[in-house]
Amino acid sequence: MAKTYSARASEIESQWYVIDAQGLVLGRMATQIATILRGKHKPTFTPNLICGDFVIVVNADKLVVTGNRLDQKVYYRHSQYPGGLKSNTLRQMMEKHPDRVISEAVKGMLPQNKMRDQLLTRLKIYSGPDHPHAAQQPTPWKAPTPDSFHDIVREGDGE
Repeated sequence: MAKTYSARASEIESQWYVIDAQGLVLGRMATQIATILRGKHKPTFTPNLICGDFVIVVNADKLVVTGNRLDQKVYYRHSQYPGGLKSNTLRQMMEKHPDRVISEAVKGMLPQNKMRDQLLTRLKIYSGPDHPHAAQQPTPWKAPTPDSFHDIVREGDGE
């Protein structure tokens, strides 16, 4: 009987990926980023370890949202003082802090445990097309398609 493989921390190797957010839909991009950060795209995924990769997002100010979300989606925060509830719409957040929009979307898609803050430190977001992480030699992320998934399954079949 085959045993379930569980990776060790010493066996994990991280890569760097670049995602160009220009023209991408916020939620769909955030799910891809959350998958990469967790490491669920790797065959050596282990839920209790940080086995994911680093993600660099460029052109964060050029992402797209669908429907009327720019005016209807509201971000809330509270200062912990009486009457300290503050709110901003998505449009206001995109004008001031487009990086926080992506960060909040990805944060909501990660599990709510102690690893979430550690995973979010692996996410680097920049408004423009340039980033200071060229030394890490990041590769462009290509989202898997159903066709590429079937090719991977056929390769790994080995029979």
